[in-house]
Amino acid sequence: MSDPNTPPADGPASPPPAGAPTPPTGQNPGGYSAPPPPQQPYGQQPPPQQPYGQQPYAQAPAGAPLPPEQDKQWASFAHFGGIIGFLPALIIWLVFKDRGPRTNTEGKEALNWQITFTIAIIVANIAALVLGWIPVIGWIIGLLPLAIWVVNIVFSILGGVRVNAGGSYRYPVTLRLIS
Repeated sequence: MSDPNTPPADGPASPPPAGAPTPPTGQNPGGYSAPPPPQQPYGQQPPPQQPYGQQPYAQAPAGAPLPPEQDKQWASFAHFGGIIGFLPALIIWLVFKDRGPRTNTEGKEALNWQITFTIAIIVANIAALVLGWIPVIGWIIGLLPLAIWVVNIVFSILGGVRVNAGGSYRYPVTLRLIS
């Protein structure tokens, strides 16, 4: 016995019997349709298409000079980043030093201060460890790392605010290692 829904294997399908409904256009009489178009593999996006006649948005090249407002913004971020350590100042200076004169100058200044602060905090912690066992002097020296940390926060905020206002900021006690 053969299945009445499958077309004969020896040739084209025969027309439907009289009185049977006519299959819709685009379908074979046996009820089979063409396979669907291939899909994108899982996790991949199709390439973006631009509408006809529309140009893509123009983007500045990677090494393009910063506009003055962005130069000022990144310079102030270099100072404000000192609140959490020396890495923000280092990254901002390395990435933007060739793209904006203000970011170059203020980034170097902030990085020099952060290096000075890091040296001072290491020396203060060593002094607190060595002299911490002496009753009165040890307690005072034990507060020295906290005092240096507070000074860093105050100076970093002052520098960021002054540069954001359009000026320049020089930290009072800084080793100028990067010139």
